[in-house]
Amino acid sequence: MKRLTTLVLACLATSASAQEAPPEQPRKVLAIFAHPDDEVFVAPALANAARQGDEITLVLATSGDMGPGVSEFEPGEQLAEARREEARCSARALDLTGTTFLDYGDGTLGETPRAGDSPARRLTADLATIIGEAQPDLIVTWGPDGGYGHGDHRMVHALVTQVVQAMDQGRPSLVYPGIRKGTLPPIPQMQSWAETDPALLPIRHQYDEADLVAARAAIGCHATQFDEASRAQIADLFHATIWQGAVHFREAFPASPRAVEK
Repeated sequence: MKRLTTLVLACLATSASAQEAPPEQPRKVLAIFAHPDDEVFVAPALANAARQGDEITLVLATSGDMGPGVSEFEPGEQLAEARREEARCSARALDLTGTTFLDYGDGTLGETPRAGDSPARRLTADLATIIGEAQPDLIVTWGPDGGYGHGDHRMVHALVTQVVQAMDQGRPSLVYPGIRKGTLPPIPQMQSWAETDPALLPIRHQYDEADLVAARAAIGCHATQFDEASRAQIADLFHATIWQGAVHFREAFPASPRAVEK
């Protein structure tokens, strides 16, 4: 199995030997998402990469304090702390290096984004600091669709991309997961989720049974968001439909633009 960073390079390689060559050192990876439980979307790929030695930190812009989920918590700090603990539990299940919480308000990231003190402005600065200090080899974040259109997901995508595209030195690879068109399960609530032409998702991060077991355990941590029956079924549902043995990604910047000749 290849690490996330290896696959970013391997999708462009032409020789089988180059694709199979393991990296010499563990890679630093930031998985940057909006809420606790967003990591579920790519859970088996994260588990596989961690098992192969990548050092992965989960960065969450909000603590999900508005829910709503399925718990008896009212929106607020008690729910946020419960969800932070669920995220820590999930990170342990996936064998991630750690979890960073930025604690912005759930549902607020798109508010007056041009204002000088807006959540978007402050989050952009925080992300630039985190990325600059971590110096990751790879960042995984939401694509422009945000998976199913959530405003916070879309803002995290936009702000992470904004920070990375401005870097002129040490720019990490940046990848977005996607759902291949035609793989959504026949569940009414999921029919509005965004799909992507498979041709635009060339990076396949394969996983095996051990990684699927880890994904099941990670999803099982999120008791405030999914009822018991759903927690027991989500990983296998995604495995049978959306993932089918691999989580699919595309690069944000697949090649440097060529200079325009006059």
